[in-house]
Amino acid sequence: AWLSHVWSSGHATSHLRQPVAQFKGQLGQFAPQFQGNQQHDAQELLAFLLDGIHEDLNRVKQKPYIEEQDCDGRHDERDAMKAWKNYLLRNKSIIVDIFQGQLRSCVTCLSCGHVNVRFEPFMYLSLPMDGRCQSLGDCMDLFLQEERLDGDNQWYCSHCQQHRDAKKKIDLWILPPILIVHLKRFRFDDFGRVGSKNTAAIRYPLQDWDLRPYVKSLSSRTNAPQSLSNYDLYAVSNHIGGMGSGHYTAYAKSRMDDQSWYEFNDARTTPVTERVLRQHSASAYLLFYNRTNGKNNNDDNKRFSPRSIPLVRRQSTNRPDLWPHTQVSDMGQVRDFARSSVVKVSVQNLGIEEKDDEEDEEDEIEPLPSKQKQQQQQLQQQQPQRGLSPIPKSADEAYEMELQSPTKAAATAITGESSGEFLLL
Repeated sequence: AWLSHVWSSGHATSHLRQPVAQFKGQLGQFAPQFQGNQQHDAQELLAFLLDGIHEDLNRVKQKPYIEEQDCDGRHDERDAMKAWKNYLLRNKSIIVDIFQGQLRSCVTCLSCGHVNVRFEPFMYLSLPMDGRCQSLGDCMDLFLQEERLDGDNQWYCSHCQQHRDAKKKIDLWILPPILIVHLKRFRFDDFGRVGSKNTAAIRYPLQDWDLRPYVKSLSSRTNAPQSLSNYDLYAVSNHIGGMGSGHYTAYAKSRMDDQSWYEFNDARTTPVTERVLRQHSASAYLLFYNRTNGKNNNDDNKRFSPRSIPLVRRQSTNRPDLWPHTQVSDMGQVRDFARSSVVKVSVQNLGIEEKDDEEDEEDEIEPLPSKQKQQQQQLQQQQPQRGLSPIPKSADEAYEMELQSPTKAAATAITGESSGEFLLL
């Protein structure tokens, strides 16, 4: 009821000011940079909050030391999975599951030809802008454009044992269920001070943003279905104004009705059309996309349209079959995977042990007694006719299953305590 009231058109939400003000006051105690009433950067706040939530919910309590791995570009698929496994040894939280993907960075020495490849996680894409950018695709092309490292930016070549001119290329490797795009509208001088704001109108897709041309991992381009690289917009953070002063508003798609768009401007909520979003594209600062599952949006129950619900899987070092590098759209296929193998990729070849840390071992659900097992099989046989969900055999499998209650889903998204798959409302 509370969420429905917040989303209701025309309602003044002044009663929310007090809890928001309390939250801001508490935030300022931990992050003094966000104190006061002066203008703050929305992207910096978002990054601070996501990092803080990740650290608080990180299931890894004792982080092992892991040396960064340099690769030569000859075994990218294997090296990318090793890098992800090493990252999960230190970072396992709901933030990783939902927001984090992987980039491939390749630097080539222009003197000896030595190649250095690294696979690095990302939580959002900060896309540059210049005078030629008119669409989000133009900004992505600029972000992925090869750059030359010379002068003061020379790269230290481990083969030459000295700094050399080099070329650097970044590619998208793995995309997360929720993709956050930050448009770098603010220009900085050599001393890190903000100099000006780029107010160019940038066209951005509202539906079916196909990122397959940008994703370079073989699994994403060949084994995975198209839906794993298709994204729909569900929210926009707008910045109106210039350098000295400004105002933030937001557009968001409601999951509480027929997925209409609403504008949030201070204490008021107002319905808007997609045309309004396009007309104010010069103010777009942060774009929030959710991965689609490729189904049509003519579902009878539009409130929970299958298209609008991205699949989220719990990331764990002992379940490489749930890693984004081996994702499939059919959850039945995932449940059939053996723990010792991953879609033509041997766990042993990756140096991944079958057992995970003690924390993940505690997540396992005890095997069902024989009688209960028979009941489970009967329920699963009846599922196609009755629309029942299968009983999870483990916490990992439970995490793959859809939660039907939006309240439970919202609580899961906040606390990270449930091990089930949840709807991102």
